[in-house]
Amino acid sequence: MKTTWLGRTGIEVSTLCAGTMAYGGDADEAASAAMFAACRDAGVNFFDCANVYNGGQAEEILGRLIAGSRDQLVITSKTGYVIGPTGNDRGNNRRHVVASVEASLRRLGTDRLDVLFFHKWDPVTPLDEVMRAAEDLVRSGKVLHLGASNWASWQYMKANGIAERRGWPPIDVLQPMYSLVKRQAEVEILPMAESEGLGVISYSPLGGGLLTGKYARGPAEDGRLTRDHRYNARYGQEWMHQTAAAFPGLAEELGHHPVSLAVAWAGAHPGVTCPIIGARSTEQLAPALKAAEIALTDEDYARVSALAIAPPPATDRLEESV
Repeated sequence: MKTTWLGRTGIEVSTLCAGTMAYGGDADEAASAAMFAACRDAGVNFFDCANVYNGGQAEEILGRLIAGSRDQLVITSKTGYVIGPTGNDRGNNRRHVVASVEASLRRLGTDRLDVLFFHKWDPVTPLDEVMRAAEDLVRSGKVLHLGASNWASWQYMKANGIAERRGWPPIDVLQPMYSLVKRQAEVEILPMAESEGLGVISYSPLGGGLLTGKYARGPAEDGRLTRDHRYNARYGQEWMHQTAAAFPGLAEELGHHPVSLAVAWAGAHPGVTCPIIGARSTEQLAPALKAAEIALTDEDYARVSALAIAPPPATDRLEESV
């Protein structure tokens, strides 16, 4: 597998990042270990986790799996989502962030996170306080680089403006949602990342499973979009299902599995460093890993893109984008 630079961090990473959200949940420890081994065999050195994945079990399992090769791997985790019953068990305030990072390090069995992501925007804690807490963690060596997920572009830029004024470490890596059926990141986040030299590891390149081919003929009884109301709401628009119906046919014409093509398309955007791939088994994982072998031509990239509705430009002046 080829490698690339993670933005301006100087860290070399594989062109695919392995997500671990299923570890300890849809995938038991044996299945997780098999997927981890498949990723390593394919050349993946980049693993993304979070403190909330399956109540911390994902970090515990990942920690056991990386024990013999920690220095060869790039490991991320996240903080910010609710992990307990009180208001102090959430958010990006110093108290919660420091406690959650220390807990993540214990579960992972490591002394540092290569990247710590703020999992979501905190509307309560002043951003100066968030960035100061992050500075403390970087200074201590517990966190090497900062990232943010599910933030708007102005929130990233405001945070980095504070960091620059204060001489604190900036946010170097972004983690937005991005797929053929979720293209909002193209409007401001990805252009901003290209302009500022930020690393981008995008998640959900399969559109919550919508682009796997499983939904080509309508809803699937055992699919995530059917079982999880959040995904049903996220991918419930009619045009998305029309795209899902047309996508497998184009993938077959181009000679690729739909999963491989969906991941490759997301990774082909010049603002994306590497898409995050995830699965419940090695069988599901295999076509996602194959995406690393696909080099889309400009023509094929345009044909795939044409299946979906592109978001309007940030100014919403559609006539200027023609």
